[in-house]
Amino acid sequence: MAGTLPRQGLDAQGCIEREGSLARVPHDFRPVVAAARDRLLDVFGGRMHSAYLYGSIPRGTARVGRSDLDLLVVLRAEPTDGDREDARLLGEALDKEFRRIDGVGTLLYSKARVLSEPERYDMGWFVACMCTPLLGEDLAEYLPRYRPDSLLARETNGDLALLLPRWRERIAAADSDEARRPLLRFMSRHLVRTGFTLVMPRWNGWTSDLTEMAEAFGLYYPGRAEQMRAAAVLGYEPTSDPAVLRSYVDDLGPWLADEYARVHGVKAPRPD
Repeated sequence: MAGTLPRQGLDAQGCIEREGSLARVPHDFRPVVAAARDRLLDVFGGRMHSAYLYGSIPRGTARVGRSDLDLLVVLRAEPTDGDREDARLLGEALDKEFRRIDGVGTLLYSKARVLSEPERYDMGWFVACMCTPLLGEDLAEYLPRYRPDSLLARETNGDLALLLPRWRERIAAADSDEARRPLLRFMSRHLVRTGFTLVMPRWNGWTSDLTEMAEAFGLYYPGRAEQMRAAAVLGYEPTSDPAVLRSYVDDLGPWLADEYARVHGVKAPRPD
């Protein structure tokens, strides 16, 4: 059955195609993208090398009032605490002004870090394939083409075992529905994406759609398929159920981390 699935997200050479473009940004989200572009320049100025959009807005699948604005800012030097605070304040201001988005997330990296050898199959791949250029020079010009192989799987999501203890701490600290809901959304998405990249080399394709990711995973792990489908639903429409969060760190997460390490190995260590 898996072998009859059409290949998705790859070019004629079998490399992952870059997803998203400014042309695909839905009309309702163009004002917030324009505002983000202008304010990034105001806030970071000459410290910024380039900036990118990623996620549902440049893919053209964003939902008004439900989707967040995802930004990646590449700085000329390593980000400081001041840079992170500037990014946080910028995100809060955009979120408050534009009710059509549900939050702003901003990743900060240095140019040297993105182009470093340890990040070539992680952050480098992310910039080259998942990010849409918004400002500055596109770092994808300095990066290779990427195939959906075991190396990419290991270096993108082969660190789940290291994350689980932190997740347990965050779950323990989440003492309200308001705190648990975004946590459930984040963890659901992370687990679905990890489940997908586990099977990505066998499936031989790429998708960023959580439902499609869960279905691809289920082709190879039918015993866990319903869990992954449920996580995909919660990735789009999260609840605040603490039992689900516990199941992620007590059952699905540990199993997935062990299976990932068995199939692809463990992600190479990073400074942070």
